[in-house]
Amino acid sequence: MADTSIIPADEAQLAEAIRAADGPLSLTGGGTRGMAPEGRILSLEGLTGIVDYVPAALTLIAKAGTPLAEVNAALAQERQRLAFEPPDWRAALETTGDPTIGGIVAANLSGPRAVTAATPRDHLLGLRFVDGGGTVVKSGGRVMKNVTGLDLARLVCGSRGRLGAITEVALKVLPMPEATATLAAHGLDAQQAVTAMSAALATPWEVTGAARTPDGTTYLRIEGFAESVAYRQERLLAHLGKGWEISESDPWPGIRDIRGLGQGELWLLRCRPSDAAGLVVRAGAERSLMDLGGARLVLAVAPGTDLRASLPGVPAVRVGRPDAAPESPGVARLSAGLKARFDPRGLFGDH
Repeated sequence: MADTSIIPADEAQLAEAIRAADGPLSLTGGGTRGMAPEGRILSLEGLTGIVDYVPAALTLIAKAGTPLAEVNAALAQERQRLAFEPPDWRAALETTGDPTIGGIVAANLSGPRAVTAATPRDHLLGLRFVDGGGTVVKSGGRVMKNVTGLDLARLVCGSRGRLGAITEVALKVLPMPEATATLAAHGLDAQQAVTAMSAALATPWEVTGAARTPDGTTYLRIEGFAESVAYRQERLLAHLGKGWEISESDPWPGIRDIRGLGQGELWLLRCRPSDAAGLVVRAGAERSLMDLGGARLVLAVAPGTDLRASLPGVPAVRVGRPDAAPESPGVARLSAGLKARFDPRGLFGDH
């Protein structure tokens, strides 16, 4: 079968393709997460490049199809970063392609630093997107003070392409830390790990990562100026007691990218940390990754397992599928209203 993918070279061509569409469209960027819905492929890979980057102002504007690696490389030259620690799930999902900055914003994806740095939505200054009528919409601006339309930008962020195709994003960036320290404890069970992570996050020592990996190791991260990190590291070790040590390895890329879960179907759950250990047991998970102090779980379960059925009321999403957790009636009504406004022809699916 001939490839019927549409690959616009710029925003104008994208808008024209959407106006001309006579059926469902499947928006894709790097295609790394396997989450595209059914429909004719409309790829944003042609919309690439950093439009503007002002290190002194801590702002970056990039087209949606720009590879995440390109953005990270440009920031690294100025010792800056995307503070929300965007993940790369290719190894976990056995996919190819390149993660894009637009895909990260569309899915509102973040890593372990979300315990303090939140998500892309909280660093989003503005964006441009093309709605289901082929209209180009600009929301927000270059600086955080300019809040005109910012709420609309935040609605589009995390909408997974349901409201339109993001073409450009403006983000706040932050300096890289001068130093990083990671503390590790081996052999804590899930409940002990949650208790320890909660205790660490409740201290004034500014923990920027708290996770338990599938091999049963619990990690805590501290970042900042070297002198401050050294001081806080010692205070945190004293606070936690025996069993903790300074880790010589860097586990955070693997935690960020949900690696180490092996074979099986992956589900992502959000919960209260106090519920995390019990959910791992109730899910019958073969392996588990706890992040954000236990507030975010990634579970590897037997193929065909439906965690929504076995864990009613728990927000659960199959990783690597065009899937979303069920919404409450009020949120569902709001979502339906937005969908009718921005995609009245239903081009972008309902994933």
